[in-house]
Amino acid sequence: MSWRFVSARLAWAVVVLVGITIVTFALTRLIPGDPARAAAGPEASAQAVDALRRSMGLDRPLTEQYFAYVRDLAALNFGRSIQTQRYVREDLDALFPATVELSIVIIVVYTILSIGLGTFAAVNQGRVTDYVIRIVALMGVGLPVFWLGMLLQIAFYKHLGWLPAAARLDPFVLPPTRITGLYLVDSTLTGNWEALRSSAEHLVLPVIAGVLARLGVGLKLARTVLLEVLGEPYIRTARSKGLPGVAVIVRHGVRNALIPIVTTLGMQFSALLGGTVIVEVVFAWPGIGRYALGSIRTLDFPAIMSVTVILAVVFLVVNMIVDVLYLWLDPRIQYS
Repeated sequence: MSWRFVSARLAWAVVVLVGITIVTFALTRLIPGDPARAAAGPEASAQAVDALRRSMGLDRPLTEQYFAYVRDLAALNFGRSIQTQRYVREDLDALFPATVELSIVIIVVYTILSIGLGTFAAVNQGRVTDYVIRIVALMGVGLPVFWLGMLLQIAFYKHLGWLPAAARLDPFVLPPTRITGLYLVDSTLTGNWEALRSSAEHLVLPVIAGVLARLGVGLKLARTVLLEVLGEPYIRTARSKGLPGVAVIVRHGVRNALIPIVTTLGMQFSALLGGTVIVEVVFAWPGIGRYALGSIRTLDFPAIMSVTVILAVVFLVVNMIVDVLYLWLDPRIQYS
């Protein structure tokens, strides 16, 4: 692995992050409305609003406000939320693990299904199974996430009664003792099987909605790339040596098709995470997606800017992981 390359990517990530803080700060100041008035309430007097504006630092020059904002970010001090009247750091500590858990499950299932079904469709090119897989995946892409989520709720909760419609746990199930904030992990580590069952059931519908909304893209890519790889001369050579079909496909086909697939999956991460925000709203999932939506409605600048920067950091980390994976998947790749 090229540590020089990783160091360069980290340096560029810092530059990009600084740019994101500037853009985020500028956009929040261009939003129509007065955050001091929103925080004080409609019944507050003009004197009370002015006093709150001074306490929030909104009366200072924009350059001073920006540098104070960056200084607080560096100290992980995100300020106090207008909508919850708590420190944003406390809100994120409570809500971010829920988004992480939902996102990880969606991305893992999406990746497995994209590569697995794409490979199966490529191997069975032109057959009925190939057409069925592609049609089902494209149908999911054609439906908006929020509409697909509501259809799943109507079908599996209202009519069939098989799965819960919203939230993260059943009303009478206590959350597991917090270790990581991820209910699946914490309930397993603490032996809280009731919480494990409930949290797993509540994940099913949000994960289905999040995966189906983007599955067609990953599946089509995996199928197309694998069809190209399976037509290469070294695949025919491997088959002529008498290697089993599964070994040829997995060792020589899928392995060599992973680089473009990983590239697109990394690019799809932002779309998947954006879809997760919508899924949180539809399924009343207590994550930062709903928190960000409420922050926009109340002009909660500290919360809006904090969530934006955190998501930007996540995207930068994922992109860097994808670049490093190139080196692992194909040692011939060299970055200058």
